[in-house]
This record gives sequence, C-alpha cells and structure tokens, in this order.
Amino acid sequence: MTDDDRRAARGAGLGEGTFAAAFGASPTPMVVTDARRHDNPIVWVNDAFVRLTGYGRDDLYGRNCRMLQGRATDPGEVRRMGAAIGAAEPIECEVFNYRKDGTPFWNAMTICPVRDASGEVAFFFAAQADMTDKRRMEQAIRGTNDELERQVDARTADLQAALEQKTALLHEVDHRVKNNLQVISSLMLLKARRTPEGEAREALQGMAERIGALSTAHRMLYSAGDVTRFNLRDFAADFLADLTAGIDTERTTVQAEVDSIAVSAAMAAPLALMMHELATNAVRHAFPDGRAGRVCIAAHRDDGGLRLLIEDDGIGLPAGAGNPAGFGRNLVEMVVRQLRGTIAWQPAAPGTRVEISIPLDRAE
Repeated sequence: MTDDDRRAARGAGLGEGTFAAAFGASPTPMVVTDARRHDNPIVWVNDAFVRLTGYGRDDLYGRNCRMLQGRATDPGEVRRMGAAIGAAEPIECEVFNYRKDGTPFWNAMTICPVRDASGEVAFFFAAQADMTDKRRMEQAIRGTNDELERQVDARTADLQAALEQKTALLHEVDHRVKNNLQVISSLMLLKARRTPEGEAREALQGMAERIGALSTAHRMLYSAGDVTRFNLRDFAADFLADLTAGIDTERTTVQAEVDSIAVSAAMAAPLALMMHELATNAVRHAFPDGRAGRVCIAAHRDDGGLRLLIEDDGIGLPAGAGNPAGFGRNLVEMVVRQLRGTIAWQPAAPGTRVEISIPLDRAE
C-alpha cells in the first residue's frame, strides 16, 4: 500500500485492520508469504483458502506453498513462477495443485510482491481461484470437437469415396455410350456405301455423322476430369478437325473462335448435335458447283448465357431455300427449343448468318 493509499484509507476512516477483515471475509482464496524469512513461508491465509485446500491454518503457517504441488504439477510452470518471485515481479499462472486429501485441482494464481516503506519486498500476496470445472469443460469441449472432427473426416471420406465411385461409373457409362455410338455410326456408314446413290444414301450418311458427333461429345466427357461438365471449346476443336479433314481446305475455309465454356454434361449432346448440324450444312450446301467460300463459327459466353454464331459467305438463304427448310433446320430449331433458347436465320449479304442465344443457367 502506498503512502497515498494509506492517506486515502485514513481519510475514509479505514484502518489496516479493516482491510485485513475484508480480505479474511473475501470468497476469493488469498495467501500471504513472508519474503524476509527463509523459504518464503505462509504467514496468513483467509477462510476461502482453507476451504480450497482442505488444510488448516496450523498445517499451512510456516510452510512454503510448494506443499500444494504433486506428481502431476508442471515443473516448467513452477520454474516460471519461481523466477518471477525471485525477480520480485508480479505473475499470473495456473498450477496443478493437490488438496490435503489428495484431490487434485487447477489453481489459478495472481502473485504480487508487497514492498515496505523502504521499497524492499516484504511479502508476496496471491489471490487464487479453483479452475478445475473450467478445465474440465474445456477438456470436454476439446473431446467433443475432436469427435466432431473425426465424424466430419469420416463423413468426408465416405462422400469422397462415393463421389469417386460415381465418377468412375459415369466415366464407364460415357465410354460405353461412345463405343456403342461409334459402332452404330460405322454400321450406318457401311449400309450407306451399299445403298445406291440418292436420298436414301445421303440420309444414312447424314445420320451416321450426327451419331458420330454425339459419340465425340461422350468421348470428351469420358476423357474430362469433371464428368459433370462439358467444355465447348474442346469439343469444337475435335469436331472441326474431323470436319475439315473431309473438305478441300483451299476452296472452303473454316474458322472458329470458341471460348472455353464449361456447360453441364446434360447439354453436351444437344450442343454437339446443334453445332455439327449448322457447320456441316454450311460446308455442304453454301458453296455449290465448286464455289469457294468461308465458314465462321463463334461461341461466347455473355451475361445472358451462350451466344453461338454460324456465318458463311455462300449462296445464302434465298438461293438455297430448299435445304434450310429440310430436316437439318428442323433439328436445329428443335434442339434450341429444348435448351430454352432463341434462333435467328438471317441473310449475311452474301451468305447466311445463324445466331443462337441459350440461357445457360436455365438450360442447365
């Protein structure tokens, strides 16, 4: 207590006996040790300290507080507390102590040096608290958290295993569908070769090519890491490689600008069929009689979804009116309706321009 504190206490009519009585009646366990005597013995405790430790005053007075320590007391914390006392510095610590009957408890302490009028350390005062229930609660919470983490890890592992099984199954399904479609396409091409030239042969060849486009889409899904998504640019590159392999590239040029657009696997077949139909029709019917020309294919994603554009500089819709009204045009319009999109057939002067908009989120 400083001189100012003493003057304030005297001015308030509080003597040192009043403070001793207040500390003695406090529910907070308190202990005072004498720093001037050998081994810093206990010289005063309040009733709360007696209740906390189970020791009587005759058991405590004249002994060092280490009497409360035992086999499970942390030596490191004891050394830290001893270093602070040796340096006459205040310290807060939590030590595993034992009551007189051997019952362990967690003892939280705030230890402060008390100096005399000359500034020398005369006593150490410690206020204490039983933290056993708090420690048990923390341990219970940690145990609960550990169990929850274990359950989450186990559930995550189960879900990952299920996802891997689903992925493997979908890969296998796409692989088998691709193989079956390739077989069907090959059989139809074989039948077309044995069919006399005319509408029947052309119909068989056209259907075989459409089935081939579907087979390519399933091959892309099978080879992709994410079986739930379909990359339109990868399909376009693969499909256009097959398309240009069968045409005279010096006479007919095919250009493509397709963004890397990931769409749901459910849209793979409709988009593949639609892109195949438009590009193939443009290459086959826009440049009759050996006419040279250019076909441009573009696909971009904007705020509204997917915007697909097929444009050529061929003979255009009026001169080729018979073909756009055929099965290919009907098939494309049916697919666009299925995907909740819109389609516009426009003259490009020269040529034809087909613009399609598909709201990807709704379609997916």
